[in-house]
Amino acid sequence: MKYVIIIPDGAADLPIDELGDRTPFEAAAMPHLARLAAIGRVGAAVTTPPGFEAGSDVCSMSLLGYSPEKYHTGRAPLEAAALGLSLGPKDWIFRLNLVTTGQPGTEDEGLMLDHSAGAISDAEARLLVRDLVAMWQKKEPDLMRGVSVTPGVSYRNILVDSSGRRYADVATTPPHAIPREPWAEHLPQGSELEAAALRRLMALSADFLPGHEVNLARREQGLRPATMAWLWGQGTKPEVPAFKQRFGLRGAMITSVDLLAGIASYIGWERLAVPGLTSYHDTDYAAQGRATVDAIERFDVVCCHVEAPDEMSHQGDWKTKVASLEAIDKHIVAPVAAALEEHGDPEKDPKAGGWRLLVMPDHFTLCSTRKHDATPVPFLMAGAWVRSVVQRPFTEAAAAESDLVINPGHDLMEYFLKGGLANVRGR
Repeated sequence: MKYVIIIPDGAADLPIDELGDRTPFEAAAMPHLARLAAIGRVGAAVTTPPGFEAGSDVCSMSLLGYSPEKYHTGRAPLEAAALGLSLGPKDWIFRLNLVTTGQPGTEDEGLMLDHSAGAISDAEARLLVRDLVAMWQKKEPDLMRGVSVTPGVSYRNILVDSSGRRYADVATTPPHAIPREPWAEHLPQGSELEAAALRRLMALSADFLPGHEVNLARREQGLRPATMAWLWGQGTKPEVPAFKQRFGLRGAMITSVDLLAGIASYIGWERLAVPGLTSYHDTDYAAQGRATVDAIERFDVVCCHVEAPDEMSHQGDWKTKVASLEAIDKHIVAPVAAALEEHGDPEKDPKAGGWRLLVMPDHFTLCSTRKHDATPVPFLMAGAWVRSVVQRPFTEAAAAESDLVINPGHDLMEYFLKGGLANVRGR
């Protein structure tokens, strides 16, 4: 059997007035997904366990078959793994976002405007991070002792604190969870010594970054500047069993973001580099489709993660979100389904290898609020021994009406890989 998972990140949504009270899934022209829904099964899965926020770290871990209650220690440690960082058991790892905040004297003063600093480029971000760390080291040498920062992709960076401070009782907030809200109300809180250390670094960044030459140049180009470093998502290194150990299958991940690559690293999957991939609608969808097709022959399970729908939702850009879904259907779903179907149908031909495809967003991301939402997500499963008496379209409403509901969501992976296959090898 060959298995492929396609994750259109944050693609699920609520009906949008401008789309005629339809969701992007309902409005997008996706003929290939429609065909697969007609021959497969549509259901819903609870990827956000009770007590957790609906973040890609929690929801993607759940989607890939790992219980967040058991294995999740924080978002940042997952991303750090993708950067190849050597982490100790007592190190505390943070996400450092370069964000855009409303500046003094403007109508947006004090508001969180953009968690991605206008999708800042890798090169610009690296210059800002380099100079920011140098400033921190100069002004707060004691606070920075044992602290390092590693640039990631675009606005995403990783800060590691090996000083011995503990952040277990500190509460931090994802910047994408507070669009156009007063950011000062969401600074780190809790254990006062550690929370104060984080607030001090963030305050210094807000004084330093707006006047940096990179940001001055971005303003001249009409781009959003990176006006602050936002620290969040802390945790320690998790202990996660390998996917092959649990399921006996070898996997690969294709993604543009370090979070999914980090999860892949922890579960023993290979990350496949594909030139031209970004987190936005300018990504090379066709290249990602081709890479996924090529990987099918080399691996048992291939996961194709596309970030664009999520980023468009965080910008409130429903038009581009619809366009991204249509591109995924045309350039990824279509060729991947065609390649999988070449492996045949074991129900009709006992010699056929067989295949299964799972298409599923990790969570809802609402264009209306620009935030994640913990509503159970729709999924589409097609392939060998996957049949439904009732044909349903692949939409949020159809999934909610389905009698196939997976709760907890991390159980879906075993159902996808093994459901209905108990006697296959015996045949």
